[in-house]
Amino acid sequence: MSTKVNFLCDIKGGNNIKTSLMVMKIIFRESDKIICILADKSGEIKASIPGKGSDIKAGRVIEIDGFKGGNLDVKKYKSISDYNISDYLPTVKRPIEDIMKEIQLYTDEYIISREGRTLNDYFFKDEIFLDKFKRGIGGVSMHHNYIGGLAEHTLNVMNLTAMLCEKYKCRRTETAVLAAKFHDIGKVYEYSYDGPFRYTLRGEMEGHIVIGVELIDEAVRKNPTIYSEDFITRIKGCIVQHHGKLEHGSPREMNMEESFIVNYADSIDATMNKISQIKDKTEPGNWSEFDRRIERKLYL
Repeated sequence: MSTKVNFLCDIKGGNNIKTSLMVMKIIFRESDKIICILADKSGEIKASIPGKGSDIKAGRVIEIDGFKGGNLDVKKYKSISDYNISDYLPTVKRPIEDIMKEIQLYTDEYIISREGRTLNDYFFKDEIFLDKFKRGIGGVSMHHNYIGGLAEHTLNVMNLTAMLCEKYKCRRTETAVLAAKFHDIGKVYEYSYDGPFRYTLRGEMEGHIVIGVELIDEAVRKNPTIYSEDFITRIKGCIVQHHGKLEHGSPREMNMEESFIVNYADSIDATMNKISQIKDKTEPGNWSEFDRRIERKLYL
């Protein structure tokens, strides 16, 4: 697998460049050129590519020779297939295996019942699910919108949930922490993250809350005698209610101690992650640009 060396953020304008970039979006096609957005993990740029380019489509990685001005004028290109996807899409800053080890530490400490461990292992000892989970994103454009973002968000929500449970003496800490781990598992099928981040057809039709409940039901059908009705009702209830309010996309509003805790933990981490991203783009002592998720600009 080839390693990318030249990234957009390191290439100054006014220079001829040779590098590889991913096609993120086709803006329009003309008879003699294609106008599109090309990108790597460091940024994106509007580009003009000569020819009809029938092989140019979103998700394709191309090696280009061109001139970088305000936009990118591509002189020639060729498609490449030997590449590392993390060179072209934003990726979590921490090693993903470190995140997974921390998730396992919380699991080992708080998930101790037979039914809790069985439900956990159904997902997190399945290599196909694990691969999707570790590559998953927290969202297309909202919080944790980078490869590994789903795992990072899950860890943070588990951490905050455990703290809130201990602080306020939650009656069902195991259920709350396991629900925190499962609250976004539907996102492994809601989003496509092997190219430009987007919703899958299933994601558009159902959304991660519905998908998450379907996944739990599937797991229960494999071992129906292990789980109590109360346990499954509470786990599914937390998934259904974790957005908190109907206007936030929650099919039901919160009506359990555990679902209040998971909702608050989820909201805190999602919001603070978005603020961290805003901070990365804003010099100290200045106002940020307006952000539609937090519905305001920030003085940083």
